[in-house]
Amino acid sequence: MLQINVKENESLDKALKKFKKKFEKTGVVKEMRRRQAFEKPCITRRMQKLKAVYKQKLQTQEMQG
Repeated sequence: MLQINVKENESLDKALKKFKKKFEKTGVVKEMRRRQAFEKPCITRRMQKLKAVYKQKLQTQEMQG
């Protein structure tokens, strides 16, 4: 369970923003979306490889330019 310590003079908006940030870091929503539909392990590996290639390509472009 997430707990947010709110200071005496802190607004509700700031507290809500802190809560949202902590909740996003837990990865609950991301995991829920991932589990909604089954994905074969070979497809998962393929997507990971494509993502790695894309990141590598961006890094090389950044280093060159």
